[in-house]
Amino acid sequence: MKKIERVTLIVLDSAGVGFLPDAAEYGDLGANTFAHIGYATGGLNVPNMEKLGLGNITDIEGVKKLEVTEGAYGKAKEVSKGKDTTTGHWEMAGIITDVPFPTYPNGFPEDIIKEFEEKTGTKTIGNVVASGTAIIKELGDEHVKTGALIVYTSADSVFQIAAHEDIVPIDKLYEYCKIARKMLNVGRVIARPFTGESGNYTRTPRRHDFSLVPTSKTILNKLKEAGKDVVAVGKISDIFAGDGITESKGVNKNNLDGIEKTIKALKEDTKGLIFTNLVDFDMAYGHRRDPIGYKNALEEFDNKLPEIYENMKENEILIVTADHGCDPIFKGTDHTREYIPLLVYGKNINPVNLKIRGKFSDIADTIEELILGVEKEGSFAKDIIK
Repeated sequence: MKKIERVTLIVLDSAGVGFLPDAAEYGDLGANTFAHIGYATGGLNVPNMEKLGLGNITDIEGVKKLEVTEGAYGKAKEVSKGKDTTTGHWEMAGIITDVPFPTYPNGFPEDIIKEFEEKTGTKTIGNVVASGTAIIKELGDEHVKTGALIVYTSADSVFQIAAHEDIVPIDKLYEYCKIARKMLNVGRVIARPFTGESGNYTRTPRRHDFSLVPTSKTILNKLKEAGKDVVAVGKISDIFAGDGITESKGVNKNNLDGIEKTIKALKEDTKGLIFTNLVDFDMAYGHRRDPIGYKNALEEFDNKLPEIYENMKENEILIVTADHGCDPIFKGTDHTREYIPLLVYGKNINPVNLKIRGKFSDIADTIEELILGVEKEGSFAKDIIK
């Protein structure tokens, strides 16, 4: 098998391709993020992902099924319990989560809020399940007036703290988040800073996720221990609490910024893994039920694929995938329990049908075999390399 020196793994955050067999347990029977965006918008125009085989994975209006593709294609099933960012990314890196992270659909218990207020010396307001943009619109004035921190959650396992940067300096907000991180077993504690004036508050790019440290060794650790580079783009470093990362390019201002950082990383002489998360699909369009915005973002990414290809060497491959679904025309605003796409490109790739992979962790197994030469049960390395 031809040696591969670098893999670029790009996660289109929430771009699922159809509900999983156990979706009914999560209330997600019928969800299909990619397909429903095509249906709701009159069709997707993503010719580069189409050439890789996207239309062969699920029926998407505007995306053709092809007998001959330029890449390998398939989809993967999640076996971890949950449908959140941490669970999905950890599984594709090799960790199966058997017990889901706790969620708080009715807000956090009084004793948690009381402890947090005592440890920070600061009052809180909110403590509800809410959209981040909606809650700062609703409670921003009260926060500015009183200095009380806006605490809220979502359908995910998250403890989110919103604060105006003029009221709570960003370092202080991060300090409060670190206090909450030590207290809680949620998947992520998230700093949600904002600026502006009454009626015109806007969130800033200084969001920071404080995640749990991975519970066991991941493909990131294995690569780093072998002396390979693990370059994180976007919130990847946050998701893994920096564990196994050799370099972080920082949080993305938006998807395009993340794509440009990925291209810049490709130009560098590294060997190992470039791991990118493009969160706008989920944060800006999925949760906000905006299929038009989601469509435009997918087409923007697709337009940049040729430039990504141009900066790839002979001995490297690209894997495009997702971490869960967030169907913008399905009921509610929550993530959806879906298969994730697998699109693989490289100058020496066999354009094969990878079919349905049994675990997201087949991605980790494949990377380990490709770069470290360790044969793994779930790997599809031998299928894709000529």
